[in-house]
Amino acid sequence: MDCDFLIIGGGIAGISAAASLSGLGRVLLLEAEDQLAHHASGRSAALYEPNYGLAPVVALSHAGAGALRAAAGGVLSPRGMMIVADHDGGAAFAADVAAMAMVPIGPDEARAMVPILDPATLAHAAYGDHAWDIDTDRLIQHYARTAKAAGGRIVTAARVSSIRRLAGGWAVVTPAGEVSGRLLVDAAGPWADAVAAMAGVAPLGLTPLRRSMVRIAAPGGHDVSRWPMIFGAGETWYAKPDAGALIVSPAEEDASHPHDAWPDDMVLAEGLARYQAHVTPEVTRPLATWAGLRTFAPDRVPVIGPDRQVPGFFWLAGQGGYGFQTAPAASGLVADLIGGRAPDLDGATVAALSPARFG
Repeated sequence: MDCDFLIIGGGIAGISAAASLSGLGRVLLLEAEDQLAHHASGRSAALYEPNYGLAPVVALSHAGAGALRAAAGGVLSPRGMMIVADHDGGAAFAADVAAMAMVPIGPDEARAMVPILDPATLAHAAYGDHAWDIDTDRLIQHYARTAKAAGGRIVTAARVSSIRRLAGGWAVVTPAGEVSGRLLVDAAGPWADAVAAMAGVAPLGLTPLRRSMVRIAAPGGHDVSRWPMIFGAGETWYAKPDAGALIVSPAEEDASHPHDAWPDDMVLAEGLARYQAHVTPEVTRPLATWAGLRTFAPDRVPVIGPDRQVPGFFWLAGQGGYGFQTAPAASGLVADLIGGRAPDLDGATVAALSPARFG
């Protein structure tokens, strides 16, 4: 065998697993594109909000907080987040405040933080200081360095064309030739079900959901660097400061297929209209647009664990929009399960993440 752990996928899931497994044996990671984190991981909103998501996701996010603060000297920086709603959005606002442990604030306080908010439509606002920017590139490079320092190999431009079972392992064919590994880790993001099918493993029904983004100039010439990330109640849109500009997203979840995603102009226009309804400056011409695929299991909980039927096949998929903030704990769980150690996470969370839950 060329390695002990053969990882398919070089997004945040795969590269963090490469780092965590590198202490247990020989690691080989295969990434289809010319660089790591080309797809969803390279198009992330890059926010750490530990209360965002279902209970197993929240558990992963909280468990990894310390590692994110320590990795590469720390990859988190203060951002904060705000939820806003108009007069018709009270119910969605109340649900968001409860789910994400936000503190309601008055319209004047909200506008002091974000002066472009329209007083005519701003009926509800809440703020939380527990949201942080993630330096996603720094985190990716930290994990890559960790894996390589322990002897792990990372091969890009290595799109998998076929997989077959060997006695005691797997053979995977790429443009560079065939490689073999004892255990196969499927961290292929939107392609995870396709990789499983190539390996003769039953797919789990993972669905890639497109999310689009647009970059606009700082509204009204404001310095946006200290503004919080702003969500429309019910996550109908969001806006986030980024490099002196503002990223706005319709926050859509349109079912798609695994591919190099691009935005839908009509969806972007509708999202910008929802954003525009809450602010006073007119939206300017976009500086850039892009889209990514956030891949979910049917129950919207990540899938981490050995396949329930095929030995030697390990799932690390369905991270949705939580890949970066869950990476430390998720990759730690991968190493615990594969290494035969008692997981740091509680048993209920481990069971909720396991592919065995699908029967």
